Amino acid sequence: MTFNVLLQYLLPHRALSRVVYWATRWTFKPWKNFLIGTIVRKYQVNMAEAAQSDPLAYQHFNAFFTRKLRQDARRADADATALLSPADGRISQAGRIVAGRIFQAKGQEYTAAELLGGEADAAPYRDGRFVTIYLSPRDYHRVHMPLKGTLRETVHVPGRIFSVAPFAVEAIPRLFARNERLVCHFEGEHGPFVLVMVGAILVSSVATVWDGLVIPPYAPAIRRKSFAGQGITLERFAEMARFNMGSTVILLFPEGAVTLDELAPQQHVQVGQRLGVQPGA
Repeated sequence: MTFNVLLQYLLPHRALSRVVYWATRWTFKPWKNFLIGTIVRKYQVNMAEAAQSDPLAYQHFNAFFTRKLRQDARRADADATALLSPADGRISQAGRIVAGRIFQAKGQEYTAAELLGGEADAAPYRDGRFVTIYLSPRDYHRVHMPLKGTLRETVHVPGRIFSVAPFAVEAIPRLFARNERLVCHFEGEHGPFVLVMVGAILVSSVATVWDGLVIPPYAPAIRRKSFAGQGITLERFAEMARFNMGSTVILLFPEGAVTLDELAPQQHVQVGQRLGVQPGA
């Protein structure tokens, strides 16, 4: 075990996240300008795509981190049957769910039931398809709908807050099923699908367009919230949530619901880019 991996087990994840949550919202100009400038330089953030292109014009670091893009910066694939990428980032893994098991990396895997918080929730996806997308600090951190869907339920699953960087994904068993996460269940025009917002170290903070800030607070136990009958329907390509610091998005689909394109690990993707197609559409 490397030192970086060992550190993931030893660090006080939630305490650190609370400190960073406050620090990334401090409006003291020298502080927030230092943080923003450091990230822009280190990760070569493309501010020309942002609705506000001046990085130092943002009120605080988190406002910069969750920045909106220009309206013309991203486009949905013109094919109405295309499955869209919900996020900017890189493909971590994608492919078949085999008897309820999802491939993580280099011999690591976890179950859909562990990820979603229950066997019944996982049953429709037992032999389905999955896509895992990693968002780095340089990426756009708003998450959009891969398909049109009506929100049925959210499940806030408590857990650790390990890093989701590639080194951790390769080394920490069942990482995505162990981190704090928000599971969003949708009913699409051709069946159910799930979008999982996986938290990460140093503020595993998630906000949705329907509920605002959801994480934190961190959950002491699984929390379910039903939206049945509320008519919350989001169009394909519409914004649905955001990470207030980087993390990972996981999509799950039942067998036969989508045919994925050839998606290679570390392949760069952008919001609205085609990931596959709905055969029955």
